[in-house]
Formats: sequence, C-alpha cells, structure tokens
Amino acid sequence: MPYRCRDCWSHFSVKKGTVMQSSKLGLQNWALASYTMTTGVKGASSMKLYREVGIRQATAWFLMQRIREAFNEGANLPFPGPVEVAETYVGDKRKNLNNAKRKALQDSGRGAVGKTAVVGAEVRTAKQVTAKVVAETDRATLQGFVSETASLGATVYRDEATVYQSIPFEREAVKHSVSENFRGKAHTNGAESFRSLLKRGYHGTFHHLSEKHLNRYVQEFAGRYNVRDLDTIQQMVALARGMVGKRLRYADLGA
Repeated sequence: MPYRCRDCWSHFSVKKGTVMQSSKLGLQNWALASYTMTTGVKGASSMKLYREVGIRQATAWFLMQRIREAFNEGANLPFPGPVEVAETYVGDKRKNLNNAKRKALQDSGRGAVGKTAVVGAEVRTAKQVTAKVVAETDRATLQGFVSETASLGATVYRDEATVYQSIPFEREAVKHSVSENFRGKAHTNGAESFRSLLKRGYHGTFHHLSEKHLNRYVQEFAGRYNVRDLDTIQQMVALARGMVGKRLRYADLGA
C-alpha cells in the first residue's frame, strides 16, 4: 500500500475503489486471471485457474466471481434496432437429472423442468448483446425486457412465441416450429449464436452452475461477447475499466 491520503493519512493502493480492494493476491495473479477469463471463448473454470496460477481452488473461485462483476458493464441501451430477441433454458441435461426431476420432466412433457430461463437480445448494427436471468417467461416479463432493450421505432425480430405478439414495436417472427430459420431479414441468428455459446460454456466448461450465481456468469459471457472483435490488450483494458467503482465481498456471495 504505497500511497497515503493527505486528508485522512491512511495508506492505500491502486486496488482501492475497485473489485480488487482488500484482496491479498498480487496484481500479477489478477492479470493472469483476467487474461484467462478474457481469452477463453467458452469461459474458464476455477479448477483451471487454480492449477495454472497456483492458488487454492476456493480462492480462484472468489477471484473469478469478482472479475465477473467487471464484465457486468452492460451494453449501451436502448438498442436502436434492428433487435433480435431469444430466450433459452439453462440447466443440467435430462440424463444427468435425479429421478424426481426426471419424472417431473416426463410428466410435464417440457424441457424446462429444473432449468433457469435466460433472455437475451442483440442489436444487429453493432453486434452487441444484453442478457439476464429471468424468473418467468411470461408476457409481462419478456415484453418488459424488450421495452427496456429496444428503442421506440426499432424493428424487433423474434420467434413465434405468443408472449411477443402484442409488443408495441414493428416486429417479424420466424417459425422455428416448422424449421424456418430465416425469411428475408427476419431471423434471430445473432441472438441464438450468443445463446448457443452460453450453453456450450455451461456444458463444456462448468458442467453445472447454481441458479444463485447464474446471472453473474451470464454477464461474463455477454461482456466477453461484446468485446470479441478487439485485440487481447484492448479486451483486458476494457475489463480493467469495468473493475472501477465495484466491490464484491465473499459474504455478499452467500456461498
């Protein structure tokens, strides 16, 4: 802590006022962790970080959760349009569910039992996304998300789900139920690309994410997606900028 405040005479370091505040880890560990999380398209697990950096797995997990706060800068909303909207369910595969959840899934006939809903939107012009975990996929929730995301007058492209039918935007739908992937300008390929990347990260990197912490991982994937066209140094600069003014204590995680 090489600096001292001239007003209160307390010592501080460059970590002050960032997600790194009060961390006993050196800046080199933070830089290595930031590089690992920035360059891993499908994310990186705490097990990978603890092996490569040489810290405890629990320490690596907490470190990565704090860095995810830096990814949570958010896109420049509302999007001017055209905007693509798509939702998905994130969770364990059917074969990995316990017997109770598997029976509930079989009884309901739906693939969403035991899973958590995530809704996302992408603006085509800038190829930027925003996404979040939602408790429900009802009309009020999803139409509210669209209203927060898209500017008035923007064209919204979505699937044929009935919850979108009365949104106050010019809109077109693609009918995935009849294998229609696009029709002219009507498609949701961008939003579905992000959705696919999130699910590949879930199953290929993390294997399981608790609902309690899922939104932080969603923000990581969205933040990394939004800087994917920058070079590595610029990506890390953007991440470091997002660390300022944020704080996450271990007690706040309720782990």
